Amino acid sequence: MASLTHKLILSFGLLSLLHAAYSAAQHRSYLRITEQEFVTLPFDIMIQGIVSLFVTLYGVLHIAGDFKEIRATVDLENKSWETLRNIPSFYVFSHRGKALSPNYVPPIQKSALEEPQS
Repeated sequence: MASLTHKLILSFGLLSLLHAAYSAAQHRSYLRITEQEFVTLPFDIMIQGIVSLFVTLYGVLHIAGDFKEIRATVDLENKSWETLRNIPSFYVFSHRGKALSPNYVPPIQKSALEEPQS
């Protein structure tokens, strides 16, 4: 139930933030039509933007869940030394390094096996 409440708070914050942006754009176009110089936004639009930003942040932070530690050592304390460097997705078995071996014999090409027909 708390998740639904936080989603509603997030939705309200986003809608309020969009309304503040629309109000700012509307105020700017009004100033252009009346040929007035833009100095600053009206106080109520700035307050609405700031408050809706904090409401949106509150909703996002409560929906996102628990944060992880920034320090890598916290995650690595639970792993043993043998599993730290074991990353199967980096295993490569067929690579160019075998050509550097002195015992390497390159495979015979298919075209060399075929005899030319006359």
